Amino acid sequence: MNDKVVELMTPEIKQKIEAELQHMSFTKNFRSASAEEWYVFLPNYHDPQTQGAAGKAIVHYDLYGNKEIFIHTTVILDDPALHQPEAYPLVYALADELVNRLVGYADTLLSVHAGANSFQSEYVNS
Repeated sequence: MNDKVVELMTPEIKQKIEAELQHMSFTKNFRSASAEEWYVFLPNYHDPQTQGAAGKAIVHYDLYGNKEIFIHTTVILDDPALHQPEAYPLVYALADELVNRLVGYADTLLSVHAGANSFQSEYVNS
């Protein structure tokens, strides 16, 4: 039996993801004792009202003691183009890269708000 493997990401989507990730940048907007807020800048996506950052990432630290730290990371993407179903692979890749760059290897609960592409996931380093 010959099973056909279907590639879910076309070369065009892969190239678009690589280009956005390569040029993605962020700046810290606010920091408190238990939270950081970062503006996320993408070359081809912008906030529709300000034409500035495409979104923001909020990293909130729950500190239970010396050894127990759990992080809640929220990514909010404002550009309506990132809310379209066809943008899901890009949204997923952006959120994954933001967790890697901002949180690193710490355990985190991720919430992504991007219209129809919203999702939650958990990153656990065991």
